[in-house]
Amino acid sequence: MAPAKKGEATSTLYWDRSFNNSTINNNSAMKRKVFLAVGMAILFSLTTMAQKFALIDMEYILRNIPAYEMTNEQLSQLSKKWQSEIDALQEEAQNMYKSYQSDLVFLSAEMKTKREEDIVLKEQEAMELKRQYFGSEGELYQKRASLIKPIQDEIYEAVKEIANDKGYQVVWDRASDMSIIFASPQIDISNEVLVKLGYSR
Repeated sequence: MAPAKKGEATSTLYWDRSFNNSTINNNSAMKRKVFLAVGMAILFSLTTMAQKFALIDMEYILRNIPAYEMTNEQLSQLSKKWQSEIDALQEEAQNMYKSYQSDLVFLSAEMKTKREEDIVLKEQEAMELKRQYFGSEGELYQKRASLIKPIQDEIYEAVKEIANDKGYQVVWDRASDMSIIFASPQIDISNEVLVKLGYSR
């Protein structure tokens, strides 16, 4: 086999380098296209997610509903009235005890027992009234539920309508979800809910 001439070797070497450079350039272009495609996919995914989730601030919404403020005032007055009844019974029990302490030296054993029992009964009466009014299933709880639940139901229906109209899959309450540290005001639909309820903001 005849040895390659000087010009032919140079030409072959140049072609090899051109081929390698072309391959490298094609690989770089391919990588750029892949990165661009992945970036676009992530951006599209984030945009889609942003469209499917929204926030409300239930405390803010309730503060801007006059019926809720009136209900709170009504419950506050009722709570004060009931607390005064409890305080009166507790004060009566304290006065009975003070009187008992003052009369102690003049009382027979039988009278002492009777007075002590009366004091205990009065204290129990105060505790029972407190449980009746302010217990976990007490009258204040039931009254609050009967007055506020209709308002909460209206808010829920308004949120559901907005979510259906705009395609939100989830609506979080930022007032009760402590895991939400920051959220863009753009995804807060609280004012939309108020408008839906007839309270323009």
